[in-house]
Amino acid sequence: MSVGTEIAYGEPMVPDYDWEQHLNLNWDRDIITQETAKFPQLIPQSGTEQRPHKVSFFLEKPNSLEVIKALSESLEKHKLDVKIIYSHGTALDVLPKGADKGQALAYLQRKLKANGRVPLSSLVCGDSGNDAELFTVPDVYGVMVGNAQEELLQWCAENARNNPNIIHSTERCASGIIQAIGKFSIGPNVSPRDIKDWGKCRVNVLSPGYEVVKFYLLYERWRRAEVEKSDQILQNLKSSFYPLGTFVHPSGTEQPMSKCKDMMERLYGDKQGKQYCIWLDRVSTSQIGSDAWLVKFDKWESTGEERHCCLTTVLLNTKQAEEGFTWMHIHQTWLDGLETKPRIVWFL
Repeated sequence: MSVGTEIAYGEPMVPDYDWEQHLNLNWDRDIITQETAKFPQLIPQSGTEQRPHKVSFFLEKPNSLEVIKALSESLEKHKLDVKIIYSHGTALDVLPKGADKGQALAYLQRKLKANGRVPLSSLVCGDSGNDAELFTVPDVYGVMVGNAQEELLQWCAENARNNPNIIHSTERCASGIIQAIGKFSIGPNVSPRDIKDWGKCRVNVLSPGYEVVKFYLLYERWRRAEVEKSDQILQNLKSSFYPLGTFVHPSGTEQPMSKCKDMMERLYGDKQGKQYCIWLDRVSTSQIGSDAWLVKFDKWESTGEERHCCLTTVLLNTKQAEEGFTWMHIHQTWLDGLETKPRIVWFL
Protein backbone atom coordinates (compact mmCIF):
# COMPACT_ATOMS: atom_id res chain seq x y z
CA MET A 1 0.00 0.00 0.00
CA SER A 2 0.95 3.71 -0.16
CA VAL A 3 3.10 3.35 -3.30
CA GLY A 4 4.91 0.36 -1.81
CA THR A 5 5.90 2.00 1.48
CA GLU A 6 3.61 -0.25 3.54
CA ILE A 7 3.09 -4.02 3.65
CA ALA A 8 0.44 -5.57 5.90
CA TYR A 9 -0.89 -9.09 6.42
CA GLY A 10 -4.34 -10.60 6.89
CA GLU A 11 -7.62 -9.12 8.02
CA PRO A 12 -5.98 -7.51 11.11
CA MET A 13 -3.59 -5.69 8.70
CA VAL A 14 -0.48 -6.60 10.73
CA PRO A 15 2.39 -4.31 9.59
CA ASP A 16 5.66 -5.72 8.28
CA TYR A 17 8.03 -4.08 10.77
CA ASP A 18 11.16 -5.36 8.98
CA TRP A 19 10.09 -3.46 5.87
CA GLU A 20 9.46 -0.33 7.96
CA GLN A 21 12.95 -0.53 9.48
CA HIS A 22 14.45 -0.95 6.00
CA LEU A 23 12.73 2.25 4.84
CA ASN A 24 13.89 4.24 7.86
CA LEU A 25 17.50 4.31 6.58
CA ASN A 26 18.45 7.92 5.66
CA TRP A 27 14.80 8.99 5.80
CA ASP A 28 13.79 12.15 7.67
CA ARG A 29 10.18 13.12 7.17
CA ASP A 30 10.56 16.41 9.04
CA ILE A 31 13.29 17.67 6.70
CA ILE A 32 11.26 16.65 3.66
CA THR A 33 8.23 18.52 4.99
CA GLN A 34 10.35 21.64 5.59
CA GLU A 35 11.93 21.56 2.13
CA THR A 36 8.72 20.88 0.21
CA ALA A 37 7.05 23.79 2.03
CA LYS A 38 9.41 26.12 0.11
CA PHE A 39 7.62 25.27 -3.15
CA PRO A 40 4.23 26.98 -3.42
CA GLN A 41 3.44 24.89 -6.51
CA LEU A 42 3.22 21.80 -4.27
CA ILE A 43 -0.28 21.50 -2.82
CA PRO A 44 -0.42 18.93 0.04
CA GLN A 45 -2.83 16.07 -0.50
CA SER A 46 -5.35 15.15 2.20
CA GLY A 47 -4.21 13.86 5.58
CA THR A 48 -5.21 10.28 4.71
CA GLU A 49 -2.64 10.34 1.86
CA GLN A 50 0.22 11.41 4.14
CA ARG A 51 1.95 8.32 5.52
CA PRO A 52 5.08 7.69 7.66
CA HIS A 53 7.17 6.98 4.54
CA LYS A 54 5.18 8.93 1.94
CA VAL A 55 4.77 12.69 1.59
CA SER A 56 2.23 13.49 -1.13
CA PHE A 57 1.27 16.59 -3.11
CA PHE A 58 -0.68 17.80 -6.10
CA LEU A 59 1.44 19.40 -8.80
CA GLU A 60 0.24 20.83 -12.12
CA LYS A 61 1.93 19.25 -15.13
CA PRO A 62 3.27 22.51 -16.69
CA ASN A 63 5.34 23.12 -13.52
CA SER A 64 6.35 19.52 -12.90
CA LEU A 65 9.81 19.25 -14.52
CA GLU A 66 11.13 22.48 -13.02
CA VAL A 67 9.79 21.75 -9.53
CA ILE A 68 10.97 18.12 -9.47
CA LYS A 69 14.50 19.14 -10.53
CA ALA A 70 14.75 21.88 -7.91
CA LEU A 71 13.25 19.71 -5.15
CA SER A 72 15.64 16.85 -5.93
CA GLU A 73 18.63 19.18 -5.64
CA SER A 74 17.31 20.58 -2.37
CA LEU A 75 16.87 17.14 -0.78
CA GLU A 76 20.26 15.91 -2.03
CA LYS A 77 21.93 18.68 -0.01
CA HIS A 78 20.56 17.05 3.13
CA LYS A 79 22.05 13.66 2.08
CA LEU A 80 18.66 11.93 2.23
CA ASP A 81 18.07 8.74 0.26
CA VAL A 82 14.76 9.65 -1.35
CA LYS A 83 13.01 9.34 -4.69
CA ILE A 84 10.33 11.47 -6.28
CA ILE A 85 7.52 9.81 -8.23
CA TYR A 86 5.19 11.84 -10.44
CA SER A 87 2.06 10.13 -11.75
CA HIS A 88 -1.34 10.80 -13.32
CA GLY A 89 -0.03 14.21 -14.41
CA THR A 90 -1.13 15.60 -11.04
CA ALA A 91 0.33 13.59 -8.13
CA LEU A 92 3.83 13.85 -6.66
CA ASP A 93 5.09 11.48 -3.95
CA VAL A 94 8.35 11.71 -2.02
CA LEU A 95 9.42 8.25 -0.81
CA PRO A 96 12.49 6.54 0.66
CA LYS A 97 14.88 5.52 -2.11
CA GLY A 98 14.37 1.85 -1.23
CA ALA A 99 10.60 2.10 -1.54
CA ASP A 100 8.28 1.63 -4.47
CA LYS A 101 5.73 -0.99 -5.42
CA GLY A 102 8.31 -3.08 -7.29
CA GLN A 103 10.83 -3.20 -4.44
CA ALA A 104 8.02 -4.00 -1.99
CA LEU A 105 6.91 -6.94 -4.14
CA ALA A 106 10.50 -8.19 -4.59
CA TYR A 107 11.01 -8.02 -0.80
CA LEU A 108 7.76 -9.92 -0.23
CA GLN A 109 8.75 -12.63 -2.71
CA ARG A 110 12.12 -13.08 -0.98
CA LYS A 111 10.40 -13.31 2.39
CA LEU A 112 7.86 -15.88 1.15
CA LYS A 113 10.64 -17.94 -0.45
CA ALA A 114 12.66 -17.92 2.78
CA ASN A 115 9.56 -19.23 4.59
CA GLY A 116 8.99 -21.97 2.01
CA ARG A 117 5.81 -20.35 0.66
CA VAL A 118 6.74 -19.47 -2.94
CA PRO A 119 3.63 -18.37 -4.91
CA LEU A 120 2.59 -20.50 -7.87
CA SER A 121 2.36 -17.30 -9.91
CA SER A 122 2.25 -13.54 -9.45
CA LEU A 123 0.32 -10.98 -11.49
CA VAL A 124 1.07 -7.26 -11.30
CA CYS A 125 -1.47 -4.74 -12.54
CA GLY A 126 -1.00 -1.06 -13.23
CA ASP A 127 -2.58 2.09 -14.61
CA SER A 128 -0.10 4.91 -13.84
CA GLY A 129 3.55 5.82 -13.56
CA ASN A 130 3.89 4.81 -9.93
CA ASP A 131 3.11 1.22 -11.00
CA ALA A 132 6.05 1.03 -13.44
CA GLU A 133 8.49 -0.57 -11.00
CA LEU A 134 6.12 -3.53 -10.56
CA PHE A 135 6.87 -4.57 -14.13
CA THR A 136 10.61 -4.84 -13.43
CA VAL A 137 10.22 -7.66 -10.89
CA PRO A 138 11.49 -10.94 -12.39
CA ASP A 139 9.18 -13.89 -13.03
CA VAL A 140 5.87 -12.05 -12.76
CA TYR A 141 3.05 -11.63 -15.24
CA GLY A 142 1.99 -8.06 -15.86
CA VAL A 143 -0.99 -6.17 -17.26
CA MET A 144 -1.45 -2.50 -18.06
CA VAL A 145 -5.21 -2.06 -18.00
CA GLY A 146 -7.00 -0.49 -20.95
CA ASN A 147 -7.40 2.86 -19.17
CA ALA A 148 -3.70 3.11 -18.21
CA GLN A 149 -2.08 6.55 -18.27
CA GLU A 150 0.21 7.47 -21.16
CA GLU A 151 3.18 7.72 -18.76
CA LEU A 152 2.96 3.98 -17.98
CA LEU A 153 2.39 2.97 -21.60
CA GLN A 154 5.44 4.98 -22.64
CA TRP A 155 7.58 3.45 -19.89
CA CYS A 156 6.60 -0.07 -20.94
CA ALA A 157 7.20 0.71 -24.61
CA GLU A 158 10.75 1.76 -23.71
CA ASN A 159 11.54 -0.91 -21.14
CA ALA A 160 9.32 -3.98 -21.63
CA ARG A 161 8.46 -4.05 -25.32
CA ASN A 162 9.81 -7.59 -25.87
CA ASN A 163 8.53 -9.16 -22.66
CA PRO A 164 5.81 -11.71 -23.59
CA ASN A 165 4.61 -11.81 -19.98
CA ILE A 166 3.49 -8.16 -20.01
CA ILE A 167 0.38 -7.15 -21.93
CA HIS A 168 -1.71 -4.04 -22.52
CA SER A 169 -5.29 -5.11 -21.93
CA THR A 170 -8.12 -4.07 -24.21
CA GLU A 171 -10.41 -3.94 -21.15
CA ARG A 172 -10.60 -1.25 -18.47
CA CYS A 173 -9.98 -1.51 -14.72
CA ALA A 174 -10.86 -4.86 -13.10
CA SER A 175 -12.01 -6.27 -16.45
CA GLY A 176 -8.47 -5.78 -17.73
CA ILE A 177 -7.10 -7.76 -14.79
CA ILE A 178 -9.60 -10.55 -15.43
CA GLN A 179 -8.54 -10.58 -19.09
CA ALA A 180 -4.90 -11.04 -18.04
CA ILE A 181 -5.78 -13.89 -15.66
CA GLY A 182 -7.29 -15.70 -18.65
CA LYS A 183 -4.47 -14.77 -21.04
CA PHE A 184 -1.81 -16.22 -18.75
CA SER A 185 -4.00 -19.16 -17.57
CA ILE A 186 -3.36 -18.45 -13.88
CA GLY A 187 -6.92 -18.81 -12.62
CA PRO A 188 -10.62 -18.56 -13.48
CA ASN A 189 -11.27 -15.49 -15.61
CA VAL A 190 -15.06 -15.68 -15.79
CA SER A 191 -17.28 -14.97 -12.82
CA PRO A 192 -19.49 -17.94 -11.89
CA ARG A 193 -22.39 -15.48 -11.97
CA ASP A 194 -21.79 -15.02 -15.73
CA ILE A 195 -21.78 -18.76 -16.49
CA LYS A 196 -25.10 -20.23 -17.56
CA ASP A 197 -23.83 -23.76 -18.26
CA TRP A 198 -22.74 -25.16 -14.89
CA GLY A 199 -20.84 -27.94 -16.63
CA LYS A 200 -18.33 -25.29 -17.71
CA CYS A 201 -18.01 -23.80 -14.24
CA ARG A 202 -14.71 -25.49 -13.41
CA VAL A 203 -11.23 -24.52 -12.34
CA ASN A 204 -7.97 -26.35 -12.95
CA VAL A 205 -7.30 -26.82 -9.26
CA LEU A 206 -9.72 -28.00 -6.58
CA SER A 207 -10.95 -24.80 -4.94
CA PRO A 208 -13.13 -24.92 -1.81
CA GLY A 209 -13.83 -21.18 -2.04
CA TYR A 210 -14.99 -21.55 -5.64
CA GLU A 211 -17.16 -24.50 -4.62
CA VAL A 212 -18.98 -22.40 -2.02
CA VAL A 213 -19.49 -19.47 -4.40
CA LYS A 214 -20.91 -21.80 -7.07
CA PHE A 215 -23.33 -23.36 -4.60
CA TYR A 216 -24.77 -20.05 -3.42
CA LEU A 217 -25.21 -18.80 -6.98
CA LEU A 218 -27.12 -21.99 -7.75
CA TYR A 219 -29.14 -21.43 -4.57
CA GLU A 220 -30.00 -17.89 -5.71
CA ARG A 221 -31.07 -19.09 -9.17
CA TRP A 222 -33.03 -21.95 -7.61
CA ARG A 223 -35.11 -19.65 -5.44
CA ARG A 224 -35.64 -17.28 -8.38
CA ALA A 225 -36.68 -20.26 -10.56
CA GLU A 226 -33.96 -19.41 -13.09
CA VAL A 227 -32.85 -23.03 -13.26
CA GLU A 228 -35.04 -26.01 -13.98
CA LYS A 229 -36.38 -27.92 -10.98
CA SER A 230 -34.75 -31.16 -12.03
CA ASP A 231 -34.16 -34.44 -10.25
CA GLN A 232 -30.52 -34.20 -11.35
CA ILE A 233 -29.90 -31.00 -9.37
CA LEU A 234 -31.67 -32.40 -6.31
CA GLN A 235 -29.66 -35.60 -6.53
CA ASN A 236 -26.42 -33.64 -6.81
CA LEU A 237 -27.39 -31.65 -3.72
CA LYS A 238 -28.18 -34.81 -1.82
CA SER A 239 -24.82 -36.31 -2.70
CA SER A 240 -23.02 -33.09 -1.71
CA PHE A 241 -24.48 -32.90 1.83
CA TYR A 242 -23.08 -35.34 4.41
CA PRO A 243 -26.24 -36.98 5.85
CA LEU A 244 -24.85 -37.07 9.42
CA GLY A 245 -23.59 -33.48 9.29
CA THR A 246 -25.22 -30.52 11.05
CA PHE A 247 -26.50 -27.14 9.90
CA VAL A 248 -26.50 -24.55 12.70
CA HIS A 249 -28.93 -21.74 11.88
CA PRO A 250 -27.84 -18.20 12.94
CA SER A 251 -30.66 -18.29 15.51
CA GLY A 252 -28.84 -21.19 17.19
CA THR A 253 -31.19 -24.01 16.16
CA GLU A 254 -29.69 -27.13 14.62
CA GLN A 255 -30.90 -29.53 11.98
CA PRO A 256 -29.27 -32.48 10.20
CA MET A 257 -27.72 -31.82 6.81
CA SER A 258 -29.91 -34.59 5.41
CA LYS A 259 -32.89 -32.18 5.66
CA CYS A 260 -31.19 -29.46 3.62
CA LYS A 261 -32.11 -31.10 0.33
CA ASP A 262 -35.81 -31.31 1.36
CA MET A 263 -35.81 -27.66 2.44
CA MET A 264 -34.21 -26.62 -0.84
CA GLU A 265 -36.92 -28.46 -2.75
CA ARG A 266 -39.68 -26.60 -0.87
CA LEU A 267 -38.06 -23.20 -1.50
CA TYR A 268 -37.94 -23.55 -5.29
CA GLY A 269 -39.24 -20.39 -6.96
CA ASP A 270 -40.28 -18.60 -3.75
CA LYS A 271 -38.33 -15.49 -4.89
CA GLN A 272 -39.44 -15.61 -8.52
CA GLY A 273 -40.08 -12.12 -9.92
CA LYS A 274 -38.52 -10.42 -6.87
CA GLN A 275 -35.31 -8.42 -6.55
CA TYR A 276 -33.55 -11.23 -4.72
CA CYS A 277 -29.78 -11.54 -4.62
CA ILE A 278 -27.12 -13.50 -2.72
CA TRP A 279 -23.45 -12.62 -2.53
CA LEU A 280 -20.46 -13.68 -0.46
CA ASP A 281 -17.83 -11.34 0.97
CA ARG A 282 -14.48 -11.87 2.72
CA VAL A 283 -14.18 -15.50 1.57
CA SER A 284 -11.17 -17.20 3.17
CA THR A 285 -10.11 -20.85 3.10
CA SER A 286 -7.76 -22.93 5.23
CA GLN A 287 -6.80 -26.57 4.84
CA ILE A 288 -7.09 -28.32 8.20
CA GLY A 289 -6.37 -31.88 7.06
CA SER A 290 -5.27 -33.86 4.04
CA ASP A 291 -8.83 -33.79 2.68
CA ALA A 292 -10.59 -31.23 4.92
CA TRP A 293 -11.12 -27.50 4.43
CA LEU A 294 -12.67 -24.66 6.42
CA VAL A 295 -14.26 -21.89 4.38
CA LYS A 296 -15.32 -18.68 6.15
CA PHE A 297 -17.28 -15.81 4.62
CA ASP A 298 -20.01 -13.24 5.13
CA LYS A 299 -23.17 -14.47 3.41
CA TRP A 300 -25.47 -11.67 2.29
CA GLU A 301 -29.06 -11.82 1.07
CA SER A 302 -31.20 -8.96 -0.16
CA THR A 303 -34.82 -8.73 -1.25
CA GLY A 304 -35.62 -5.26 -2.50
CA GLU A 305 -34.24 -2.79 0.04
CA GLU A 306 -33.88 -5.36 2.87
CA ARG A 307 -30.41 -6.73 3.51
CA HIS A 308 -29.30 -9.41 5.94
CA CYS A 309 -25.94 -10.99 6.64
CA CYS A 310 -24.38 -13.74 8.73
CA LEU A 311 -20.87 -14.99 9.33
CA THR A 312 -20.74 -18.49 7.86
CA THR A 313 -18.25 -21.31 8.38
CA VAL A 314 -18.40 -24.42 6.20
CA LEU A 315 -16.45 -27.63 6.71
CA LEU A 316 -15.75 -29.40 3.40
CA ASN A 317 -14.19 -32.77 2.65
CA THR A 318 -12.90 -33.74 -0.77
CA LYS A 319 -14.85 -36.59 -2.36
CA GLN A 320 -12.87 -39.77 -2.61
CA ALA A 321 -13.98 -41.20 -5.94
CA GLU A 322 -14.82 -38.02 -7.89
CA GLU A 323 -14.15 -34.34 -8.31
CA GLY A 324 -15.76 -31.99 -5.83
CA PHE A 325 -16.51 -31.65 -2.13
CA THR A 326 -18.87 -32.98 0.52
CA TRP A 327 -20.44 -30.39 2.83
CA MET A 328 -19.88 -31.81 6.33
CA HIS A 329 -21.02 -28.94 8.57
CA ILE A 330 -22.40 -25.39 8.28
CA HIS A 331 -22.44 -22.88 11.13
CA GLN A 332 -23.92 -19.38 10.85
CA THR A 333 -24.00 -16.38 13.22
CA TRP A 334 -25.84 -13.11 12.62
CA LEU A 335 -23.73 -10.00 12.18
CA ASP A 336 -24.86 -7.20 14.51
CA GLY A 337 -27.94 -5.41 13.24
CA LEU A 338 -28.26 -7.57 10.12
CA GLU A 339 -30.45 -10.41 11.37
CA THR A 340 -33.73 -11.23 9.62
CA LYS A 341 -37.22 -10.59 10.88
CA PRO A 342 -39.25 -13.63 12.02
CA ARG A 343 -41.38 -13.68 8.86
CA ILE A 344 -38.35 -14.00 6.54
CA VAL A 345 -37.10 -17.45 5.56
CA TRP A 346 -33.35 -17.78 6.12
CA PHE A 347 -31.81 -21.03 5.02
CA LEU A 348 -28.14 -21.98 4.54
